[in-house]
Order: sequence, then C-alpha cells, then structure tokens
Amino acid sequence: MDDDVTVAEQALAAFDLPQGSSLRLLNLSENATYAVEEPGSGHRSILRVHRKDYHTVDQIESELLWLDALRRDSDVTVPSVIPTRDGRRVVSVEHDGYDRHVVHFEMVPGAEPDENTVTSTDFHTLGRITAALHDHARSWHRPASFSRFAWDWEHSLGGSPRWGRWRDAVGVGEHEAGVLGRAEALLHRKLTEYGAGPDTFGLVHADLRLANLLVDGDTITVIDFDDCGFGWYFYDFGTAVSFFEDHPSVPEWQDAWVNGYRSRRPIAESDLDMLASFILLRRLLLLAWMGTHSHSKESQAISVTYAAGSCKLAEQYLSSAGHRLF
Repeated sequence: MDDDVTVAEQALAAFDLPQGSSLRLLNLSENATYAVEEPGSGHRSILRVHRKDYHTVDQIESELLWLDALRRDSDVTVPSVIPTRDGRRVVSVEHDGYDRHVVHFEMVPGAEPDENTVTSTDFHTLGRITAALHDHARSWHRPASFSRFAWDWEHSLGGSPRWGRWRDAVGVGEHEAGVLGRAEALLHRKLTEYGAGPDTFGLVHADLRLANLLVDGDTITVIDFDDCGFGWYFYDFGTAVSFFEDHPSVPEWQDAWVNGYRSRRPIAESDLDMLASFILLRRLLLLAWMGTHSHSKESQAISVTYAAGSCKLAEQYLSSAGHRLF
C-alpha cells in the first residue's frame, strides 16, 4: 500500500489541482482507489492506481474509449475522466522498477445499494442496465486500436488463469479439490457446448454487481470497468451475485434480473440454461481471486468459509447436471 501512495502522490503533480490537495484511501482491491480532496472548495475526485502488471496502457485507454462511447451513444451513465494538464488520460509513473498507471475520474454522486437491504427491484434494475450494456457492446464498431483481455476458459480456469488457481485458495483440501474438480470438468463441457460465437461472447463489464452501481435519486451510474473484456455475455449474471451465490434469495433475485434484462432485450432458453454455469464460473474465479488477493476486504471477511460454500454450490451444480439450479 505504501508503494501505491507514493505512485498516487507522484501522479497528482500531472493534474491541474490546487496546492495542498490530499489523498484518502477508499478501497484496496484489484487496484488502489483514493479520494482526491481539494482544500477550501471541498471538491473531490477519484484517483485509481492500477496494480502492477494487470493492464497495459493500451488496455486502459481502451477501457476509457468504451466509457466515451457509452456516454455518447447509450443511455447508460458512466464516470468521466479528468485529463492531465497536457491532455493525457493515463499517467504512467516509474516506481521501483515498474511502470505504474493512474487514471483520474470525476467523483460520482450517490451510494451503492445497501447489501443488507437488497431487493428484487435492485436486481431488476441491474438486469436492465446489463442488457443496455450488451446492446451497446453488440452494436459498437470498436476502434482498430481497441485492446482488452479475454475472460475465456484459458484465462479464467484453464492453463493461464488470470486470478490464479482455485486449488491454491484457503480451505481447499483434498476433499474440496475433488468436489470442485468434478464440477469444473462439467462446467468446461457445458461452456464448450454453449460456444463462444458472436451471439454468446463479446465485450462485457465482467464485474457488473450492485456494488458497482452508484444511485443518486433517479440517476444510476455504472462504475469500475477495470475488468471489462471479452467474455460470455451472461457471465455478467454470474458477477451480479458475487460473494453471495448461495444466498437463499438468489432464485428470486435471478428471476428479477432476468425480467429486468428482458425489458431491454430477449434471452434465449439456451442462455437461461447457462446461468447456473456462469454462477459457478464466477464462484471458482472468486475463490482463486481470494487466494491471490488476501489484502482485499472481501478476502479478509469471508475467505475462510468461501471454499466450503463453494463445495456446496458445486454439489448442487453436479446434482442438476449443470442445468438450472432454481
């Protein structure tokens, strides 16, 4: 974290900020996120310090290009980027032998839905927003320079897993590895049969959960596109129930999400049949993520029990032969 602060402080010098502007850590997860607080005016903005070796500059610029296109061509509200004095939107700081990348965003008003009072209405809204993002992704003619990574099998659970191996996570012993391994094999078969053609696979947010919505009256802003990339469209539903995939209300919330999605665009039966698979895919990815992100608040809060809960979900998936869980 000390390295992140040093990088953030160096990057601040590139922006048109009043002397005495300060940083306050908001979150340390995939990246370090700081509030930039300006003296006197009380104006605040957001500085995102990217973790080492996660994205190249071109990939970060491509994320920002999607935000530009969404603001221009859709009804989805997304954050605005604050450029440096000389017009750059990505600042690179050399620190300790690495190039660290920083982006400065306008502060978005509002608050995320309270996880203790989540309702079906929240998931209906999330489904509708997801469909709007999918509409845009399917129709947008991306610039030739556009470059984002893929959430395909190889880079999710295959030979080059982006977040590490779930087998290395806390709580995964021989029994857990056996159950989860059988479920993973079934998941692989289901995804292979489903395919990765243009109707099922494209540009997705890849972390589209309620925690990444900021609600301010009637305005809802979608934030944190840092994981956006090429994946299965309905993986976005798996991310909607991140960290509480086994909550007893998930069947109700899934129905609400589907109805919200259908208010904007159709869902085929073949897609509905895959929602259980995308829940499991996300769960296994998060299990791996916790093993490599022990510093995150999510990992510190639930990593000890997450493997056991993952096994219960895997057993349910196996007993349904990978079909609908609910």
